[in-house]
Amino acid sequence: MKKVSVIVPFYNVEEYIEKCIKSLVEQSLEDIEIILINDGSKDGSEEIAKKYKSKYPNKIVYLKKENGGLSDARNYALPYAKGEYIAFLDSDDYVEEEMYKEMYETAIMDRADMVECDYLWEYPEETIASKGRAYKDRRDMILNARVVAWNKLIKRELLERTKIKFPVGLRYEDVEFFYKLIPYINTISIVKKPFIHYVQRENSISNTQTSKTAQIIDVLDNVIEFYKEKNIFDNYKNELEYNYARYLLCSSMLRMIMIEEKEERDKTVKLAWNKLNERFPKWKENPYLKEKGLKNKYMKSVNEKTLKIYEKLGRIRFIRKKIQEKFA
Repeated sequence: MKKVSVIVPFYNVEEYIEKCIKSLVEQSLEDIEIILINDGSKDGSEEIAKKYKSKYPNKIVYLKKENGGLSDARNYALPYAKGEYIAFLDSDDYVEEEMYKEMYETAIMDRADMVECDYLWEYPEETIASKGRAYKDRRDMILNARVVAWNKLIKRELLERTKIKFPVGLRYEDVEFFYKLIPYINTISIVKKPFIHYVQRENSISNTQTSKTAQIIDVLDNVIEFYKEKNIFDNYKNELEYNYARYLLCSSMLRMIMIEEKEERDKTVKLAWNKLNERFPKWKENPYLKEKGLKNKYMKSVNEKTLKIYEKLGRIRFIRKKIQEKFA
């Protein structure tokens, strides 16, 4: 059995994929399996991946399928993974040489179901570190977790037992995947080192906002329904409610404000507001909103009138930022 399997889907990333693969084959962890999934690429990515497959036949597994998106490719690769732990990596990112060795050793030492590490947001002009902390319990994970899949090692047995997969056809797939896993995680460990270079591309899906930004609502609803189906919703009701409000009024609201077309933007913002109040009519009574902080103060101030004001202010700031970037 391999110690770690790293699943890397790719689609039309010929400018980035070689740096990604090179950082994996040079890992200090020898007993590693790198699964490259060609998700219907039409550029030179396939040739690069095959070149490395020929050079490292004992480390690289090469798979090819019709284009189905990131979630579909990850799910497709999972049955091929033989590692004791599974990792996911995006094909335009790259990692430090010691990453999987240190994370695997931590997993074994702590008998952890999951291990996560810090990472670096890499912008053209600057690099910003994302630093995590240890979680107190599952409730703390729901409230404060970094939900991305690619900074984690996950025990393969946990994925096989729960049968939890990524939602196909939706953005924010990592959100749904991680929150569904939380009830089954007994031990999660943190390696306080920024091993991953999370490369920010202007034309990437995560940086392009359309009406599909509203798919975060579908993802959050899927999580709520999952907890209800498993009869554990009441155990985490306050955390899930607060999370729902926080996503729709904070991070996702910022993305919605970036939608260029006004009618589409206004419709998406209104949909998010209505969904929040339909799903959780008394969300303003959530106990976590009583805690001090600017975020909570802002969230409690939102109503139909102030929402329009915040949307206009956010739009002005967004346009100003784009102008500054253009003429910098």
